[in-house]
Amino acid sequence: MSRTVKGSPHASAPVLAAYRYCEAVTGHQARNFAYGIRLLPTEKRHAMSALYAFSRRVDDIGDGPLDPEAKRTRLADTRALLDRMRGGGIEEDDTDPVAVALAHAAHRFPIPLDALDELIDGVLMDVAGQTYETWDDLKVYCRCVAGAIGRLSLGVFGTAPGTGHSEDELERAPAYADTLGLALQLTNILRDVREDAATGRTYLPADDLAKFGCTAAFRSSTAPPDADFTGLVHFEVRRARALFTEGFRLLPLLDRRSGACVAAMAGIYRRLLDRIAKDPAAVLRGRVSLPGHEKAYVAVRGLAGLDARAVERRGPGRPV
Repeated sequence: MSRTVKGSPHASAPVLAAYRYCEAVTGHQARNFAYGIRLLPTEKRHAMSALYAFSRRVDDIGDGPLDPEAKRTRLADTRALLDRMRGGGIEEDDTDPVAVALAHAAHRFPIPLDALDELIDGVLMDVAGQTYETWDDLKVYCRCVAGAIGRLSLGVFGTAPGTGHSEDELERAPAYADTLGLALQLTNILRDVREDAATGRTYLPADDLAKFGCTAAFRSSTAPPDADFTGLVHFEVRRARALFTEGFRLLPLLDRRSGACVAAMAGIYRRLLDRIAKDPAAVLRGRVSLPGHEKAYVAVRGLAGLDARAVERRGPGRPV
């Protein structure tokens, strides 16, 4: 007899198998993300893996080889699956392990599943080939595809009452999580500027590209002639750093292990941003990445709470 997925403290064998599947997807396809969530206790790690696996499915539809109409149909089917989750219509023996795991996680934690609708909205922008005139326009997209993930993750992490922060400050946690998502997405956009250009996508605002003479596509290992590519990258880096500064105000509001997870994931991207700032042309030559020992250092900093304490010491508006 089939049983509807419930958020019981002890997951059943089918639910545990579904979580293992999601962890395998996460470990294989998102090493930076997996590096951070390994710092979480089991239940939260499982939930974050389920969130990633579902989000990855949505992204893969948008990035895949299907024609636009087929992609829209697949995304509509995925949205319908979300509706089934919200209605309690996923059973433990469902053939979709990602749905089983995410339904269980949503029962265990206050995950705002509506934010996954926003992710689908963002991917639909990609399917439509949307471009962005201004930063305000791009922010709408970034909030859909990354800010939403920040808010979903906060549903798993939760805030930590008793940390000496006011209720008003704790209530700002979703906004900080959203802003941190924007910082990560803008870093991704800078890192992948050539890869995106090869697929005909341009994410950086047209106003910024025009300002620095960079309206030509970035399809070679060198910047376009007469373009101030270094100036463009440094301009966007300053914007991303400001977002990181604001978003990192989330860290002191989390419990130690959740804060360590966020500090590790965000810290890796912040260091990627530093590498891009030191050598802007590197993003045209290939994908910028961090070596394993540097990722390990970021994780140790997170576990030690160094970034959270730095935020507390320096106060709002000052860089970490």
